[in-house]
Amino acid sequence: MAAGTSSSSSIFSRKNSRPRPPDDTVFYSIYPDSCLSSSSAEDLHSLHLQILNYVQPLTAPYIWQHQPFSLSITPAPVPHLSGHLRFGDNLEDEWFVVHILFEISKKFPSLSIRVWDSDGEFLLIECAFHLPKWLNPETSTNRVFLRSGRLHILPPSSFRETPNLEDALRFLANQDGKDSSKSDPDAVQLHLNKKISEYPEHAYRNVHKVRVLVPVSVAWVLRHEPCLISLSVEGFYDRDIDSMKYAARMERLLPRGKQEEMVEVVVRMSKAMYAQLVQQKFQAPACYPMPERSNVAKYLEAELGMKIACGFEMMYQMRKKQGIEGKGSTWEAFRESLESSGYFKGLLPGSNEYKTLLEKAEGYYQNSSLYSRASEYAVMLKYGMPFCEVLSEPVKRMDEILALPHSADGFKSLELPPSDDDSWLYGGEDELNAALQERQKEMDFFNSKQKKKHKSKEQEDQGLASGQDVDEYDLGGIAKSMQSFIEKMSSYKGAELPDDMNLEDVDLDVDQFMKDMESVMGLRGSDKNDSDIDLEEGSSSDLDFDDYEEGSEHADDTDEDGENEFIHSYSDALNKELKATTLDKTFVHANEESSKKKDEGTSNVDDEMEELTPVDVDFNLVKNFLESYSSQEGLSGPASNLLGLMGLRLPDDVGKGK
Repeated sequence: MAAGTSSSSSIFSRKNSRPRPPDDTVFYSIYPDSCLSSSSAEDLHSLHLQILNYVQPLTAPYIWQHQPFSLSITPAPVPHLSGHLRFGDNLEDEWFVVHILFEISKKFPSLSIRVWDSDGEFLLIECAFHLPKWLNPETSTNRVFLRSGRLHILPPSSFRETPNLEDALRFLANQDGKDSSKSDPDAVQLHLNKKISEYPEHAYRNVHKVRVLVPVSVAWVLRHEPCLISLSVEGFYDRDIDSMKYAARMERLLPRGKQEEMVEVVVRMSKAMYAQLVQQKFQAPACYPMPERSNVAKYLEAELGMKIACGFEMMYQMRKKQGIEGKGSTWEAFRESLESSGYFKGLLPGSNEYKTLLEKAEGYYQNSSLYSRASEYAVMLKYGMPFCEVLSEPVKRMDEILALPHSADGFKSLELPPSDDDSWLYGGEDELNAALQERQKEMDFFNSKQKKKHKSKEQEDQGLASGQDVDEYDLGGIAKSMQSFIEKMSSYKGAELPDDMNLEDVDLDVDQFMKDMESVMGLRGSDKNDSDIDLEEGSSSDLDFDDYEEGSEHADDTDEDGENEFIHSYSDALNKELKATTLDKTFVHANEESSKKKDEGTSNVDDEMEELTPVDVDFNLVKNFLESYSSQEGLSGPASNLLGLMGLRLPDDVGKGK
């Protein structure tokens, strides 16, 4: 309950402290090593333009769902380049961004790159079955980076606690040229490489080409700015009652109504865009020219073109009405950062004070962007790059294009390729099942690895199976094996490992052994079989051996009485000594629960002392073996080595929770 409460409170506190990032947006930050030193703004700006120039050949053939890959300079907390991209329903955009970032890290090896989305470190989610155990969402903060074409995970050995950003970047910069195998797990890297290696070809295959019949004004806009198709589809797909009023009139893109010239063109869009257009039913406006339904192929081309034209009209008119021209997604990100930092002081949106602060922020945003925009525009024109600001200023750009002279004659003599096959739209079940099966294979492989970890890595020839459960294991066999081990392998030389485990019992001549001991110690030998002395009853023959004479009955009687008296005195003294200690509690005794009770009224001092209950030797032996084996945590140690000599092997998790 406590963990759940903590988790819930953290979620709510995060929600209250800052707005949740959009669910369909990927974020990325690029940190040059020079950002940790006193680098100049010119160096960062130069790097900015170099990266944009490098990625242009990669992104030129691609159509983005909502917005293109872009970068901007962020001065704090560490000067770096950053950007975000809304991929919407087209997940390919997100992974294409990851591919681009990997390529950037290869081209510029002195960069450390972070990439994440609203789910967090989605690269780790992709490699979830291959991550080390210590890595989780709480421990991954400032530990996951792209660098030199690899995914780097900073291990706990580098930072015991969560590192701050600057320390993590400094560590990565210092790792160049060193062995970094500990910071990029091979299993994670191999799985990620398998995913990324499909790009950019996989992204290019996501572009769908289709023939459409559209008004000449729409064809003219798409000829100059093909990327604007994303805003058209977005305007159509997200339409509402207000925007549909503009589609009913088509004032901007169909000024002459049904008299407008129609031309056939090939439009490039993502497969997600094509699905969004095709699978929605939409009645053509009364002013829109549509062919007869008898020609099915021509009618389908005109219907798809009609949806594109209506999408352009709705997007154009709504943006013009709302006055958001020239701001786009970068302005929204800037405004949200101001809100989270308390710039608006909790004022209500729409109030006079709020509007005043908003106007100041807009002025600052436009002024701070002028130099960057002008520089980027000049470089893009030099290298033939598409101007990314088109998508944030579509109204202005469309007005510029439509102001140029154009007619249907420029489209009629063109040879158009056929439309791409769209069977993928209706047969996607096979592709989905293949993806699910691939994930199932990963899960099965992961589960099999987990099961193997709970089993023994080896199996002794004479031991039990490694996967045997502790409860099914005959723990009494340890005591029996230990007794057999001592009997077979113990001698005056100590416990040794023989070449053959199946040895005969050790043959020890006790009489000869005692005579040899007497000879060594210089003692007088005896013809009597001294081994008959009952050592177990506490004989003290080792103390007064010289007092024994052969045939001396008096000596025997005297010694027996003295011996019994010594045993009782010694036992009483030992009991008193042990009663004052906790030694007794360290052993498990037989019949612990049925301790003897003395009869009431007894005044004898000896009766007041309870005799120690006999120790259960076998049980204590097994208990200590399991505790010692468990403390080794699967590593080699005294308990496992000794059990191995006895031909026994316990499961790795023995003793835990038992």
